[in-house]
Amino acid sequence: MGSRKLAQRVVVVGLGRFGGSLATELIRLGSEVLGLDRSAKRVQRFADELTHSAVVDSTDADALAQLDVPAFDRAVVGIGSDIEASILTTSLLSEFGVRQIWAKAVSRQHGRILERVGAQRVVLPEYEMGERVAHLVTGRMLDYIEFEDDYAIVKTTPPSEALGKPLGETRLRVRYGVTVVGIKRPGLGFTYATPDSVIHAEDVLVVAGRRDDVERFSDVV
Repeated sequence: MGSRKLAQRVVVVGLGRFGGSLATELIRLGSEVLGLDRSAKRVQRFADELTHSAVVDSTDADALAQLDVPAFDRAVVGIGSDIEASILTTSLLSEFGVRQIWAKAVSRQHGRILERVGAQRVVLPEYEMGERVAHLVTGRMLDYIEFEDDYAIVKTTPPSEALGKPLGETRLRVRYGVTVVGIKRPGLGFTYATPDSVIHAEDVLVVAGRRDDVERFSDVV
């Protein structure tokens, strides 16, 4: 008999625009979600969509304990407008021993404090979206994702110098320090790139490398 994969259990604190959309997406992906907010109106809005929801002051340790929050391995603190509540909630979750804590920050300074009190990952939606859009506005980029240690993956159109040649002959890796990991042809799905893959003007490339290198590559015409 095959074993069934257990659903991940996540507590989302703060059901505003960020936390609410994240919670519903987690549900769509198969997670069990406990949604918490001090606003009864917000909790009511998501009551039918989430696994469980409750009106609670997330800075009240006893109230969180009664909701069995310490039993969760993953938590997202989506509080943005009340910085003090955001920090206190993150600190409480850390004291409870929640293994993975993601927290929304409204500034880089706020983010640094959240990391000090126990957040493993800080999200700055406004900053990150602004940086991502800025990359897409310039050059040939169609999409841009930046990871830690200045590593990035971009979806971009090919430069004219690479057209009509097998990838191995273009020497893109040597010249720009990037790796073409995938190619998408119109009407077809993405395929892994090989040295024999010939690049055409209508292709879309998935390129990985250091942030400065992929940015430089995407500026080449």
